[in-house]
Amino acid sequence: MTDVSSPRPLTLSVIGVGYLGAVHAAAMAELGHRVIGLDVDADRVAALSEGRSPFHEPGFDELLLRNVRSGRLTFTTDYAKLTDVDVHFLALGTPQRADGLGADLSYIESALDALVPLLEARDGKPTLIAGKSTVPVGTARGLHARITAIDGVALAWNPEFLREGFAVEDTLRPDRLVYGVADQGNASTEISLLDTVYAELIGLEIPRKVYNFESAELVKVSANSFLATKISFINAISELCDVTGADVNDVAEAIGMDDRIGAKFLRAGIGFGGGCLPKDIRGLLSRAGELGSVDSFAFLRDIDAINTGRREYVVRLAKRLLDGTLDGKRVAVLGAAFKPDTDDVRDSPALDIALKLYSEGAKVSITDPAANENVRRRYPSFHVEDSVEETLRDAELVLLLTEWKEYRELDPASVRDLVATAQIIDGRNALDLSAWRAAGWQVEALGRP
Repeated sequence: MTDVSSPRPLTLSVIGVGYLGAVHAAAMAELGHRVIGLDVDADRVAALSEGRSPFHEPGFDELLLRNVRSGRLTFTTDYAKLTDVDVHFLALGTPQRADGLGADLSYIESALDALVPLLEARDGKPTLIAGKSTVPVGTARGLHARITAIDGVALAWNPEFLREGFAVEDTLRPDRLVYGVADQGNASTEISLLDTVYAELIGLEIPRKVYNFESAELVKVSANSFLATKISFINAISELCDVTGADVNDVAEAIGMDDRIGAKFLRAGIGFGGGCLPKDIRGLLSRAGELGSVDSFAFLRDIDAINTGRREYVVRLAKRLLDGTLDGKRVAVLGAAFKPDTDDVRDSPALDIALKLYSEGAKVSITDPAANENVRRRYPSFHVEDSVEETLRDAELVLLLTEWKEYRELDPASVRDLVATAQIIDGRNALDLSAWRAAGWQVEALGRP
């Protein structure tokens, strides 16, 4: 076993330097390793090579630039640059397939196709492929079968647990490390190399668990599906609150005091989005069906339906506040990213609601502190403003759909005169209702009287 008290720096590759991969690559360089990030997107590689982040993530810009300048972190589009690497991390996307609910594994398969000739040329020198991507259970076992004949090459599955907006912290100070291996009784190469990679973290007594492939694969998707279930549960309760006069915040506060439940992920609102939770619950449902367990996971369809239904719920509420029609009405939307502290608009509830309002004829102005350029690229016909003031000007209805700090801290009195009608939907239960109502606003907060 590696002596983690005095580790040697390794040479690592991170294949796929999108959101997950770029953060992982920079963090591994910060731990002292030499890291080569590879991606087929030449523009992304060029930006990262110059120390410029292609996405918004607190703390990442400084981490990236520091390690590029140190020379420990480089980027390339050429697999030939990966000939002398100890550990290859696979951090490729596994999006939902266009023809179903399952995960598209083509990016991982292509990467392995490109890696195999390089691995065969190393003449038995110990090399590890470590999967970071979220994959259907059984994937690693299948990939392992492709490389078992290559002398000296091992495979591990090492799922990530980072949260967008906290990705740097979650990578450099994770709450656990999980290694999935083919044979827990015969995994000295996999464990030794990963322990060397993460020696500094293990030295901080961060828990490290070694499981089989299948358990490691299920950890990440199970965690995301459980969190999605909590979110959809409290959102379903909020609908009962709306029709009975109960306050969902009171209900959430009280049930969150039960240590069997916990308070996190019990904030009612417009639901979850992003590149992980929606995809992962659908992927788990799909894989369960393939394995003959679909009935036990049918509840995930309801979780997904509750979540997407929240978006329609807000559209109906907006229509009611605007006298039954959205056609020609001026609507201001605060927030486009799926959560604050990111520019990620993948499956964003905020953006989806804005698009639904637009499709029913509303004149929508939208703004976001970080995601405006992503919105403009995806929807060039959309009216995107760079300032809150211009977004609110002459609006007949305001919707707060992403709970950025600057929106939570708006002075309701100072923005009252910007709008034509002072009414707002608090889609994230983020506002001080008494302060806004005292300033003359009609506030509709989901699940609150």
